[in-house]
Amino acid sequence: MTAMLEVARLEQRFQLSKGLLDRISFKGGIPRLRDTTVHAVNGVSFSIAPGEVLALVGESGCGKSTVAKTIARIYEPTGGRIRIDGEDVSTYGPRKMLPVRAKMQMIFQDPFASLNPRQKVRDIVAEPLLQQLGSGRRAEVSERTAALLARVGLNPEQAGRYPHQFSGGQRQRIGIARALSVNPGLIIADEPVSALDVSIQAQILNLMLDLRDEFGLAYLFISHDLSVVHHIADRIGVMYLGFMVEAAPRDRLFAQPRHPYTRALLSAAPTIEPHRRTTEIELTGEVPSALSLPSGCCFRTRCPFAWDRCAAERPALRDLGGGQSVACHLIDEPERDRL
Repeated sequence: MTAMLEVARLEQRFQLSKGLLDRISFKGGIPRLRDTTVHAVNGVSFSIAPGEVLALVGESGCGKSTVAKTIARIYEPTGGRIRIDGEDVSTYGPRKMLPVRAKMQMIFQDPFASLNPRQKVRDIVAEPLLQQLGSGRRAEVSERTAALLARVGLNPEQAGRYPHQFSGGQRQRIGIARALSVNPGLIIADEPVSALDVSIQAQILNLMLDLRDEFGLAYLFISHDLSVVHHIADRIGVMYLGFMVEAAPRDRLFAQPRHPYTRALLSAAPTIEPHRRTTEIELTGEVPSALSLPSGCCFRTRCPFAWDRCAAERPALRDLGGGQSVACHLIDEPERDRL
C-alpha cells in the first residue's frame, strides 16, 4: 500500500538577515561574521499510511509546526523529500502544486484568522469546490456544500452567516468542512483544538475521528497536549530542537518511553491513571538557540544522563522493534539512565 505521506530527511532553514553589517560581531575585539541561519527542521523522516493518525509533539519552538507548514508548501523546503500519495512534490512551484492540494488540506490553530471575515460560510466552503469543478456546476457545488456543513454539525440556516457570528468550536467545524470539500486523502491539523475550551476540544476530536473512519483520511496532527494526542493518535513522533528524537505507536510510547526527553514530557503531563506514570525527570536550563545547535545530541544540555559521547556524536534514530525508534546513546548504555 502506498503511503499517503512520506517525508525523508526534511530540512528547513531560515535566514534572519542577509545584511553584512547585521552579521558582523566583535568577539574578543576581532570582527567576525555571525551565522544568522535558523536551523528549524533537521533531517526529519516519517510516513503516514491511509487512514492513520500521526501526531508530532514537543515543546513550543521544537519545529513541529514548521514541519507541517513545509509539507503543506507554505514554506519552501530547504532539503529532503516530500511525497504525497507517491508523488514527489518537493520541488513543485505554486502552479504545479494546485492539483496536489486536492489531496492535501490543512486545518489551522486559529479558526477565526483562517476564515475570510467578508465571506458567508456557504461561500467559504464552496470556494475550493468551485476552483475544482468550475462555475458551471454551481447547483452541484451548492448541494455538496450544504451536505458538508450538515456533516460537521452545522444547521442549514447558518450557511448564510459570517464567521464572527459563530463560536470558536463552530468556526473550527467550518474549517473542517472547507478542508473536506475537495475530498483530500491527507489532513494536516496544526494545533486544531488548542484555542478551544476543553469540552469543545473533545467534540472536535471525536468529529475528526468519525471523519477519519468515514472517508479514510490520514492526519498529521500537531499538538503540545499529550492528553489530546493520547485520544486521537495511532503513532507519535517526539521532536526537540528540529530533530525527531523518538517515534512509536501511541500505547507503546506512553507505556515504555525510551528517550529522556519523552520521559520528561510524560512525567510533566497531569494524569489520574497510575499505569501511565513514568519515572519523573525534571528538565533544567533553557532550550538552546536554533541559531547555534549544540554539538552531538541536541538534548544533551538539559539531559540529566548526558556523558562524553553525547557531546561528541549526534545519535541517529535506531529501530528498537515494535515500531519504536529512538535517537539516544543510552540505548547502548542502559545502566546510565538509572544514575
